[in-house]
Amino acid sequence: MKNGLIKKLNESVLIKVMNNNFLNPGFFFLKNPQLILFLLFIGCAVPKKTPPIDNRPNIVFILADDQRYDGIHALGNTEIITPNLDALVAKGTTFKNTYIMGAMNGAVCAPSRAMLITGRSVFDITPYAGSNLDMPDLLLPEALSMNNYTTFHIGKWHNGETAFLKGFKEGSKLFFGGMCDHYQVPTKELESSKKLSAIKIDSTHSSVLFSNAAIEFIKDYRASNPFYLQVSFTAPHDPRKMPKKYEDIYVKKEIEVPPNFAMKHPFDNGEMDIRDEWLAGYPRNVDEVKANILAYYAMITHMDEQIGRIINALEKKGLRDNTIIIFSSDNGLAVGQHGLMGKQNLYEHSIKVPLIFEGPGIPQGISNEELVYTLDLYPTLCDLTTTETPKTLVGVSLFNTLMSQEKIERSSLVFAYKNSQRAIRKEDFKLIEYLVKGEKTGQLFDLKNDPWETTNLYDLTYYQSKKIELQKELQQGLLNYNDVVEMSAADWNVDPIPAWIDNVSQETINRLRALAIKDRALRGFSK
Repeated sequence: MKNGLIKKLNESVLIKVMNNNFLNPGFFFLKNPQLILFLLFIGCAVPKKTPPIDNRPNIVFILADDQRYDGIHALGNTEIITPNLDALVAKGTTFKNTYIMGAMNGAVCAPSRAMLITGRSVFDITPYAGSNLDMPDLLLPEALSMNNYTTFHIGKWHNGETAFLKGFKEGSKLFFGGMCDHYQVPTKELESSKKLSAIKIDSTHSSVLFSNAAIEFIKDYRASNPFYLQVSFTAPHDPRKMPKKYEDIYVKKEIEVPPNFAMKHPFDNGEMDIRDEWLAGYPRNVDEVKANILAYYAMITHMDEQIGRIINALEKKGLRDNTIIIFSSDNGLAVGQHGLMGKQNLYEHSIKVPLIFEGPGIPQGISNEELVYTLDLYPTLCDLTTTETPKTLVGVSLFNTLMSQEKIERSSLVFAYKNSQRAIRKEDFKLIEYLVKGEKTGQLFDLKNDPWETTNLYDLTYYQSKKIELQKELQQGLLNYNDVVEMSAADWNVDPIPAWIDNVSQETINRLRALAIKDRALRGFSK
């Protein structure tokens, strides 16, 4: 199936022809004689093994920062305004159940992005913490480059300069940090000498800065080979700054707190005191959470407009019909749900993300229900671009389910956060197990009837058999991905990974607390 994108496109069109009065000669010769020419054409166009390089699709991969799965109007959020992402949903295929596997450090986006470009599990990327991850394997852009794709990166790269230079051949407006002021982005350029330039601080808003660079790349592209363009936004990550007019749009709307809003989390999940949680006061206040949601939505709407500009540039260049656009995010965010503000947890709002494919050969208006990891993108892109898939990948190619809705060989997904949280989703049930300071806690949710995860079924007699079933499958699933925990052991047979606040300097804590206070003041809250 690796060589099958163009063939699949041709086959899908042929099926439509056959289903439309195929046995009626008058249909062909009297009404649509051009179909005869089309059939003759595709007979020549279907590749034997490897399609001509010119026929392979360009790839534009757009990656948001902290945008959860419901941050798109077309996916059920009636409050948010995202016309360009809505259009991708309408004209493409959306994987409704897409998740990150988790993280072994508080900066969740770093391991999440590392899994994307390595196709490895969270237990196989080392070291766990920091932004300079060891990546000895063939990286996604590296594999595409070896297959004669021009690889170009723009925006946030949270996995270190060494890994970037190993993976990408070209790039511009490169941000190597985790977060920054959106109007003071420290970026570097990848120079012709394959070295990175000195840092330049740009006062253009990050979303505009990165979209401008993408548009410039598209306008200037002259090569005959296809390209892989990755645009990694820093929105809607805090500090939530954007042009005021986008906030003004939402001031006129009534923002509701979600059904799972809570003033505080019901127990210690192992990471309660971390920078992300300082962005709102304790206990959580309805008005402050609403203000944060408004700013979150405004940043996404602003970014959505920039995505539209990139798509328009493809159309003006005449590349739209041969470019597959993929949109996803590195993780979600609580923003007041379950009494949390951040992403250091295994609830749906923090590990579930959007995943949309749109472009030539991609079925339109499809909502796929398969259980998917973002690390599945690597093998999927290999198949979409006829690139050889490395044997090191643990992700599953979505190519067959993308093109013809075939089932994938996966019945459940497992998740982890540090050595204090483990979880599994199977069918409509979600089990989360906690081990914090020697104390075990559990949650069991029926996602079909309780998508907001508000009713804990863990201790109810009726659900004990389901809980035991999921506990067994969770343990086996973790072993399959090289996790060393033993769920039945009192200490899970692992050493606790220190809480974030116990692993950073007091200077860093003071600096980040000051930034959080400043960010809260922007929303009109100071205590």
